[in-house]
This record gives sequence, C-alpha cells and structure tokens, in this order.
Amino acid sequence: MTFSKFSDYSHRVFRHATLAFMALSMSSAFSADWPSQTVKLVVGFPAGSSPDLTARALAEPLAKALGQNVVVENKVGAGGNIAADFVAKATDGHTLGLMINGNMTIARILNPKVPYDPLKDLAPISLIGKAPLVLTVPANAPGQSATEWLEQAQKAGDKLSYASPGVGTVAHLGMELLKTKAGIAPVHVPYPGNPQIITAMIGGQVQLALLPPAMAAAQVRGGKLRAVGTTSTGRSPVAHDVPSLAEIGVKDYQLEIWNALAAPASMPEAIASKLSAAVSDIVRSPDMRERLFQQGWQVVGSSPEGLRNRINVDTKALGAIIRSQKIEIN
Repeated sequence: MTFSKFSDYSHRVFRHATLAFMALSMSSAFSADWPSQTVKLVVGFPAGSSPDLTARALAEPLAKALGQNVVVENKVGAGGNIAADFVAKATDGHTLGLMINGNMTIARILNPKVPYDPLKDLAPISLIGKAPLVLTVPANAPGQSATEWLEQAQKAGDKLSYASPGVGTVAHLGMELLKTKAGIAPVHVPYPGNPQIITAMIGGQVQLALLPPAMAAAQVRGGKLRAVGTTSTGRSPVAHDVPSLAEIGVKDYQLEIWNALAAPASMPEAIASKLSAAVSDIVRSPDMRERLFQQGWQVVGSSPEGLRNRINVDTKALGAIIRSQKIEIN
C-alpha cells in the first residue's frame, strides 16, 4: 500500500470512527433525556381486546418507571398491521407498539404489499407474555363432550364457519392448520377483534373460534360459550381445566400467541435496552404477573435479543403454515 493510499485509508477509518463516536454520544445523551414527552402506546385492536387490555395494564406502571405519561391509542384494522405500520413510520421518538405475533413476523409473507417490513422496520423491545389459544364454540353447540363435538364438526364440513381477528392473524393461521390436523372444514369469517367474535358466536353467526384463554374463560364461566381444547401440547397453566386438543385426538398440533413491545427501528439501542429493562421488571413484579395471568398470559419479560430470537422462530413456523395452506392477502 502506498503512502497516499494509506493516508486515504487512515482518513476514512478516522472519519468512520468519529461518526460512530458522535452517534454513540448522541444516543447516550438521548437515552439520558428520554422520554422528554408523553409516550404513545399504539394498539392495533379494539378496546377490550386482549392486546388492548395488556397495553392498559402496562401503561400506568410504565409511566411511573419512565417519569412521563403513557397514553394508549387504538388504531384498528388489517389484523393489527395498520398500527404496526404507524409505529414503524413514527419519527417522534416517543411512539411504541403493543403488538401480537403476526404483526412482528409474517405480515410481509402474507402480503408483499404491506407497507412495512416487520423484520427491518421494527425494533424488538420485550416479549411480554405468551399463551395457547382456546378452541371455543357456542354453549348450545352439538355434542356433550369435546370429542363428540369434534365428530359432529367433521361431519358438518363447510356448513360451519369460524371467526378470527383478521386474515393472517395467528388465530386465522391456527384454524387453517387445525382444519388439516382435525379433518374439519369451516369457512373463515374475519372480524375486527375478539369482542366482536364473541358476540357473533353467542348470536349464532359463527360456530367456532380460537380465542385467548382469559376471554374464552369469562364466557365459559358465564355459560355462553364452551371450551373444546387448547392449542398447547399439554394442559396449560392459564387454562388448566381445559384439555389440550391433543387429548381429544388432534395430533401434532401446537400453537402459541404472544404479545410484545416494539418501537420504530430508528430507536437508539440504548433507549431500547432501557425500555426492555423497565418492561421486564414491571411484568415480572408479583402484582403485574398476577394481573397478566388473569388476562390469560404466562409472563416472559425478555430482552430485545430474546424477542428477536422468538420472532425468527415464529416467522419460520408461521411462514410454513402460510405456504402449505396457500394463504394470501390480495
């Protein structure tokens, strides 16, 4: 290497090092001052839905931990992707999202026209909680037991219909997979969120749905719905009195939902780490752990890297369902 080339190389190295140091200094200063205004916690589903309840449970203790107000905003539609896109494109430095699996994993696999890339445009903060789904039917559904109901559903074919919170949600993908595993053929009817699904099932507009455990349990206790089985391989702590679908004869079937905190990819790493630590401490506290358990969640409270690992695993698993069932959004 000639002296002139070495000099140019040294200059480039010095310049890159200087820029990196400036960026690190700015990030550290930003982290020390953050948050400097109200933090928005965006949810892609209606008030009363499972993600909404989690967001509202988290808002007050997070506000205390950060020393700023935290307000929940519902931006409903497209299975939560409208809210996810809003978060991904936010530039105020104070917008976060309470999201579900699909918004952070397979949105682009389902529909290449989705205006954000979950793997590139969102910064994972913390995996908050996980749970199986509960296959739920109206209280007056045929069959005295879960096994008898399944036999009736297999005979009914496409005369039955099932609801989900939208095309591409985990409840939708899970039911499409269940159709192949259980030999049933209900027709899909999407709804804005689980509260609307419950109303439709009670009213007889749809005959089955995969619901979050707490929402299913409340209706089962009230005598309005029946729980057929959970999507876990064995009995779940959040629905211990409900058999797994494996127990009633559905083999090789497992599915989990989860919720997580995310931010725009532009969020500095120092702030993401600060947020992750705060959220993990909050959700693992005894009071919040119990509150989230009552909502049907097994608390996790992960690091950003832990959430990223889960995203990668689920992107592969859910993507396989999409491809095998040829599910797409036009």
